[in-house]
Amino acid sequence: MNKIIECVPNFSEGRDLSKVEKIVDSFRGKEGVKLLDYSSDKDHNRMVVTVVGEPVALKNAVLEAIGTAVGIIDLTRHEGQHPRMGAVDVVPFIPVKNVTMEEAVALSKEVAQEVASRYELPVFLYEKSATASHRENLASVRKGEFEGLFNKMQLPEWQSDFGPTLPHPTAGAVAIGARTFLIAYNVNLNTTNLEIADKIAGKVRFSGGGLRFCKAMGVDLKEKNMVQVSMNLTDYTKTAIYQAVEMIRFEAAQYGVSIAGGELIGLVPLEALVDTAAYYLGLENFSIQQVLESHLNAPAAI
Repeated sequence: MNKIIECVPNFSEGRDLSKVEKIVDSFRGKEGVKLLDYSSDKDHNRMVVTVVGEPVALKNAVLEAIGTAVGIIDLTRHEGQHPRMGAVDVVPFIPVKNVTMEEAVALSKEVAQEVASRYELPVFLYEKSATASHRENLASVRKGEFEGLFNKMQLPEWQSDFGPTLPHPTAGAVAIGARTFLIAYNVNLNTTNLEIADKIAGKVRFSGGGLRFCKAMGVDLKEKNMVQVSMNLTDYTKTAIYQAVEMIRFEAAQYGVSIAGGELIGLVPLEALVDTAAYYLGLENFSIQQVLESHLNAPAAI
């Protein structure tokens, strides 16, 4: 692949594995596209796919997956812990190699236009593709979720960027845009008290006065009999994984609660793990250049 773009679409299905596989099949066996990872969760009732590809090939695969999801996911029957406004909830494009952010934005808009016309699905552009500042933050776009979408779209400031002016009856709407890389990392707590997870999330996230590049919410993991602080770290070079984990540990201690474990959703840059390893191992002057794998694809020394 010459030009590589990553796409991490989120689908509102994490319980029916036959539906999960039908959606993921859209990314399998496609020339110019490589499926890297997909994971689903029953409590969140959500699936996250990580795929990379050449722009045109990736566009076609994403459009196919969206069409499949719109046809088999009915949000009028959907429930789960994760906020959602669409059967295909969010479709971000991330430039990886030989691609500018401007090109990623252009691709996101091409996909948005095609989704709207092909599937009669309202599309909101977000992040770097947003048409207004109040649409940049995904949390703002998704606020009210599927159940509040009809009333929300009556407001002039929340008309769709492409497609119908009313939600799709079973698939809602979708947010599509270009953004930088983020890390989806969750911390499980040794308690079933969701209020504690909510309070900790409120302290950790930036909107509550916490870490600058952290979004967080409390989630009830009934399958695991515990609760979770679910996070998106939107710039891991400025808000590291270990910073978020240690802040959660500090806040949890006042409730007599400990961390039960962590959960990574999708893929993570090696650099983010190196920083975290260096912190917990107490390594001095450690860098990614001391990791063997970082040299394997490097040009041979002259």
